[in-house]
Amino acid sequence: MPKKNSSGNHNAVSAEPRVHQRAPEIQSYGTVTHAFHLELEQPIRLEMTEQLNQLLADSMSLRDLYKKSHWQIAGPTFYQLHLLFDKHFDEQVEIVDTIAERVQLLGGLAIAMAADVAETTQIERPPRGREEVPVVLSRLLDAHQIIIRSCRELADRSSKLGDQGTNDMVVSDVLRPNELQAWFVSEHLVRTPLVDAEEQGSKAAD
Repeated sequence: MPKKNSSGNHNAVSAEPRVHQRAPEIQSYGTVTHAFHLELEQPIRLEMTEQLNQLLADSMSLRDLYKKSHWQIAGPTFYQLHLLFDKHFDEQVEIVDTIAERVQLLGGLAIAMAADVAETTQIERPPRGREEVPVVLSRLLDAHQIIIRSCRELADRSSKLGDQGTNDMVVSDVLRPNELQAWFVSEHLVRTPLVDAEEQGSKAAD
């Protein structure tokens, strides 16, 4: 017969959920685990995870800015921009996940909660209300510019430190998609008429 647990029923299997559990953190934010198998020294991984978390916070802000713009956009170009913003949002969701996984892979902790992102991001917080289309587009482009600049700096730094994995991820999975999205957004700010096209110096038709 199986032996009875001498400590009572503390370890007994039960279908009852054990809720409201709390315990100390098993890893503090801003630290990295040993990850000896990566062949990257701890100081390098500490620096990379710090910079990647900054890029992550900015990317999460841009992701949410696209969703806000998707919901609140108005005007003659509503349909096109409504769809474009949602497409870019979905792409930014993938970018965010890719950056976060790189942070974790390096032994760090990815920033995650909205309050922490708001304290960290370099992207200007928009108002809660609806803004005109040119302002919405300009905010998105400003955010892309911040991320693109950070990508170039991080790619250069990671290459110098020998972290080619981070370099490849930043260039291929973050920089290039952001460049493409910025191009799509910027083309909507070209001043072209929706109805009339005139030759230089010609008069409007009666």
